[in-house]
Amino acid sequence: MDATRLAGKNVLITGGAQGMGAAIGKHLAAQGAKICIGDLNLDGARAAADEIIAAGGEATSVSLNVTDRESAAAAVAHTAATFGSINVLLNNAGINKPMFFLEATQQNWDAIMGVNAFGTFLCMQEAGKVMREQGKQDLPYKIVNVGSILSRDAFIDSSVYAASKHAVLGLIRAGARSLVEYNITVNGYAPGVVRTEMWEQLDKELVEMGLFEKAGTSMDTIAANSIPMGRYSYPEDIVGTAAFLVSSDSDYMTGQLIQIDGGMVMA
Repeated sequence: MDATRLAGKNVLITGGAQGMGAAIGKHLAAQGAKICIGDLNLDGARAAADEIIAAGGEATSVSLNVTDRESAAAAVAHTAATFGSINVLLNNAGINKPMFFLEATQQNWDAIMGVNAFGTFLCMQEAGKVMREQGKQDLPYKIVNVGSILSRDAFIDSSVYAASKHAVLGLIRAGARSLVEYNITVNGYAPGVVRTEMWEQLDKELVEMGLFEKAGTSMDTIAANSIPMGRYSYPEDIVGTAAFLVSSDSDYMTGQLIQIDGGMVMA
């Protein structure tokens, strides 16, 4: 691994205290990026940042509620003040609570859309404003949004989550067109079934909904029946694409959502 590939990249990762966000933070830092871990769980964010520092990287942490404009603006400002500028936003924060279509509630809608759609939009706005104020640089600023297989598909148990991740794809495309004049690119990646803390909770909820017979079987069943490559993924399967989108290798890309799903969605 090239320890200098991402030198000069000052990155705010939302929802970075655990799971994919934490893994991506470590991976980017190992290639020279400076990382700010933003999360509602400040203790977890500090622990993730401390792990990066212990491995020889440079990191900080900040309390971040992506649905609150003041909090989002403060996280962007903290990143810029700590590292001298912010030139990458990685919108990783996301939640899910599966419910069948006719049973989904307004509370379910408001919670999921609030974090996944509005939270992504809000952080894009606040980071975009600061990037604009910082002025054009030789290399483009980067906003990277985390989509999903459900940015291009939908399941019967996750209609609201699918709507939120379709919104993320729309924000990638709208952001790419709107922010290009400030030398900001907007892209994203779309994981499939990833073994993280979030999926461990989903597994229990899917059993409660009657979609699987017992806990611990959902991922293997989906892998066998729905993933052409025959296995689910781990955060380590995702980090390389995230690094590519942060790096200068993707400088001539904008408005794109890359699938990392073992072939589940071929579009």
